Amino acid sequence: MIRKAVIPAAGFGTRFLPATKAIPKEMLPLIDTPVIQVVVEEAVAAGITDILIVTSKSKEIIKKHFDYSPELMAILEKKDKALFESVKKISELANIQYVVQPEQNGLGDAIRYGRTFVGDDDFAVLLGDVIMKNSVPSMKLLCDVYERYKKPVIGVEQVPMSEVVNCGVVDPAPFEAEKDIYKSKGMVEKPSVETAPSNLALTGRYVLPPEIFDLIDKVELNRGEIQITDAINILCKKQTVLACDKTGVRYDIGNKITYVKALVEFALEREDMKDEFRAYLEELLNRKK
Repeated sequence: MIRKAVIPAAGFGTRFLPATKAIPKEMLPLIDTPVIQVVVEEAVAAGITDILIVTSKSKEIIKKHFDYSPELMAILEKKDKALFESVKKISELANIQYVVQPEQNGLGDAIRYGRTFVGDDDFAVLLGDVIMKNSVPSMKLLCDVYERYKKPVIGVEQVPMSEVVNCGVVDPAPFEAEKDIYKSKGMVEKPSVETAPSNLALTGRYVLPPEIFDLIDKVELNRGEIQITDAINILCKKQTVLACDKTGVRYDIGNKITYVKALVEFALEREDMKDEFRAYLEELLNRKK
């Protein structure tokens, strides 16, 4: 079973400046829960117990969020038992470790910092600024596929062809054993609409073998970065890599409009606010007609 996960969270968040000048984009809130916590909870729901978060030296606040705070907990225990239990669970989600990526040299480079942590185990990768909305946690679906076929597996979603220019896109081949799963012949990073091999875009969820680290070492700089897609392309030539197209809807929190969409979606599912929020949205839309 997959028990380890690497969560890259070292990027600058330039698309969300100035908000991310002092606050990591992974700490942007979905109502009252930081994005990085939602990602960690997805990993935990998949049975993952050990997590390595790859951060930068300016993101100490991420570690503080998951650390236990005796002073705060002492106050909450006296004033609000329910909130006390809710906050206490944050520091108990998983065994979380941290490593600093000194320079932001791409996703492949960030994942490479997990080599010692991963050891000889197959492992999960979840991007720290991407959340997935699905009835079953996205990473659990991928881990289940891995368990059935013992093959590396990547999450994909179908996007409009006009959007492939902003995505990593899979070149799929049929996989007869199961619907919505493909063999990956390879992938292309941000292709043109004319050259895109499909509209199956990477979601930022992977289950990879430890051999990927040696392949990352072989990858040359691509657009100034070490691309994980280049390493997976090499892996595809060595063994079967599956692509799973049933992992839900992807929200890139580094993108302003998808962040707002995620806020709306999460608010409409919250028992403590969904009715009032829905009524507000309906009233607002009526006013804007």
